[in-house]
Amino acid sequence: MAWVRLKAKLAIAGVAMAMALGPVAAKAETLADAMASAYEHNGLIDQNRALLRAADEDVAQAYSALKPIINWSVDVTRSWGRAYSSSLGFSVGSGATEANAGIAAELLLWDFGTSALKVDMAKEAVLSTRQALLSVEQQVLLRAALAYLEVQRNHEFVRLRDNNVRVIGVELRAARDRFEVGEVTRTDVAIAEARLAAARSAHAAAQGGLAQAIEEFRAAVGRRPGHLQSPPRLPNPAKSSESAKAAALRQHPEMLKVQHDVAAAELAILAAKGAMKPTIKLTGKYGLSQTFNSPAYSNGGSIGVEASGPIYQGGRLSSLVRQAMARRDAARGGLHVVRHSLAQNVGNAWALLQVARAGREASERQVRASTVAFRGVREEATLGARTTLDVLDAEQELLDAKANLISATIDQHSAAYQLLAAMGLLTAERMKLRVPHYDPAAYYNLVKDAPTVHSKQGKQLDKVLRALGKE
Repeated sequence: MAWVRLKAKLAIAGVAMAMALGPVAAKAETLADAMASAYEHNGLIDQNRALLRAADEDVAQAYSALKPIINWSVDVTRSWGRAYSSSLGFSVGSGATEANAGIAAELLLWDFGTSALKVDMAKEAVLSTRQALLSVEQQVLLRAALAYLEVQRNHEFVRLRDNNVRVIGVELRAARDRFEVGEVTRTDVAIAEARLAAARSAHAAAQGGLAQAIEEFRAAVGRRPGHLQSPPRLPNPAKSSESAKAAALRQHPEMLKVQHDVAAAELAILAAKGAMKPTIKLTGKYGLSQTFNSPAYSNGGSIGVEASGPIYQGGRLSSLVRQAMARRDAARGGLHVVRHSLAQNVGNAWALLQVARAGREASERQVRASTVAFRGVREEATLGARTTLDVLDAEQELLDAKANLISATIDQHSAAYQLLAAMGLLTAERMKLRVPHYDPAAYYNLVKDAPTVHSKQGKQLDKVLRALGKE
């Protein structure tokens, strides 16, 4: 019988596909591998690390105002003139060239804490930038994870569609054999031919989807995907939506960043008010002076205490205070926006995870039921109780069920990683990725005291910059 031959060919095709997929598992690439590659080779992370180093330098520049400031100056001046005598009736010319060299130093003694406030502002900006770096890190890792899962989804679709083309091809040959012996009509053959054409079209579409997924993987990870391993065990970061939201508001980098922004804005108000107050400095000068063509020279110096402060600057200082207050209000508003946004993102991710979990369970039941139905219809067709169309419909329902199961499985993993990112947990450290540890405080510790080029810290800093390839 033609259906007996059909069953035998299907069994052989299944064994061949299993043998073809056997070596893949030995060379499988894990999701952690892809995320580690994205972390190490992403230019966005490098960009934000450079921005963090720039913010570290703001601390050094603010701190330098509390240190002595020493400047030197050299000048050469040529002066000339002519004296007239009305009684003698002639004029006498004179001129001299004078060289001066000097050193001037000053040290801030008291400015009502304004300079110290600026140092604290710069430190808050550093802490904010560190959290911004973690946010970027989360974005990079989430994109890599989603790209990995999409490649896997589309790869499974291609394999499923490829197998579907083979199965329908076998069914078409069986329908033609049965038609030749008079068991079915030409209509049954035409139905199988139409289904085969549709299956080939769906296979081509799946290949196109896989090609697009591979390009996204290349952009996110920095290379083409290898043989991808099945997704790991699903992470379970929270027991409920409310606990997930509470964790996000407590530890998400965006929340911590905006909190530091608010603190910096508060300090900026105090610094702007401090600019209205007097400043007291210790000053000192020393200089040499010599006139050319004269062996004599003079030297001298001075030391003193200087106090200065604004009297009237056209309303500029008051405007700076009001501006700082407005920026503080804007930062506070941003805090509320981020709080609501994080809560919404966690709620959405949690809902997607629950929907995907329920969809996967339903798809598993659908696959089991569709498998039983397909086998039953195929057996009934061998007895003449079912037509070729019935068999093809049952096979299509089984195919759709398997496709739904693939999508539901991938969707569940995607939602889980989106939830991790929404809670602020998708970082290289928390995911225990095998990547070089990046210490955001290492560069800060070298520059926070504003070291000079020739100091010990300055020489260590030069080594760090050479290692980074920035010098």
